[in-house]
Amino acid sequence: MKSFGVHLFILVFLAAIASMSVTVQAFTGTYGINYGRIANNILSPDEVVTLLKAAKIKNVRIYDFDHSVIKAFSGTGLELVVGLPNENLRDVSANADHAMNWVKENVQAYLPGTQIRGIAIGNEVLGGSDEFSGFLLGAVKNVYNALVKLKLSHVVQVTTAHSQAVFDDSFPPSSCVFKDNVVQYMKPLLEFFSQTGAPFCLNAYPFLAYMSNKDQIDINYALFLPTEGADDPKTKLHYDNLLDAQIDAAYAALEKSGFGKMEVIITETGWASHGDENEAAATASNARTFNYNLRKRLALMKGTPLRPKNVLKAYVFAIFNENLKPGPTSERNFGLFKPDGSISYDIGFHGYKSSSADSSLPPLKEIRAAGWFSSYSVLLTMAAALVLVF
Repeated sequence: MKSFGVHLFILVFLAAIASMSVTVQAFTGTYGINYGRIANNILSPDEVVTLLKAAKIKNVRIYDFDHSVIKAFSGTGLELVVGLPNENLRDVSANADHAMNWVKENVQAYLPGTQIRGIAIGNEVLGGSDEFSGFLLGAVKNVYNALVKLKLSHVVQVTTAHSQAVFDDSFPPSSCVFKDNVVQYMKPLLEFFSQTGAPFCLNAYPFLAYMSNKDQIDINYALFLPTEGADDPKTKLHYDNLLDAQIDAAYAALEKSGFGKMEVIITETGWASHGDENEAAATASNARTFNYNLRKRLALMKGTPLRPKNVLKAYVFAIFNENLKPGPTSERNFGLFKPDGSISYDIGFHGYKSSSADSSLPPLKEIRAAGWFSSYSVLLTMAAALVLVF
């Protein structure tokens, strides 16, 4: 009977693992990076692939569907999320055939050579002007339905990323709600994503929060450095860093809207290494501290105080400093790498061409493992071990 029970347990465990493949996941690691290209002096897509493979960064997001980039990722093992820009939402929302043609030309045509794992529909559409808000849900549905008809919905996940402008009262985290003018668009969007199993994608920047509230926020709290932290009086939870608090604020808003089981992943976060005179926190030292500590935080493969079982996943912004981006100087200085591929500061990566300016830090095996291997692989290893033991 004992042997039968053990084998039954193993079969159930393996069945649970197999069921994980039913819901597609665009983000299979914990550490990813955004590949922005608003610049005229950065490495070519082929060179970027070499850079990312050397850094063992597997999960990558782009903001468009540039074919030269998609082709460069073919056969590399890197996993890509492509973007449908905001300006395309109107046409894709209004016409299902347009959505089908877009998916065929920009996604299906490159599978399976390029591992396109997700499509990001727009970026930060809600919470600002309502120019594209009314087109977001229709575009999401049309693209998803096209994937279903092409039998690709189990391979490619559809999401959209939100800024923190969709929230009201984000501190303490438990007080957070969606803004009144956002709810009419957000609620049906969340209902659809809850049906498809998609996560809530959040662009969260402790840098921006600190810059807006320097009198109230300790910079050490924003940089993952030792600090007294903050307590949420309602939940009695303690926060030792600002990013965790930002994420739990999103979870609180989701729970109040009836979507407490939806996962939150960070699709953008980072820290500027240079800024204008009124951006004193934008220094290479602070950027290095934030990004190095972020890697360590993600390598722990743990959740937040409110959702400790939901392993935190984040795409850092960004690969490069982008010299053509508009706005304050900080906007052009979020890159982990300079345009020529050399490191902006040392967080353990090597530049495109090895030099004395490369990382002097020892290899962090646990960070590399967290960024490269998925939880799926971990479970398979556990299952194999169980079989060997019993």
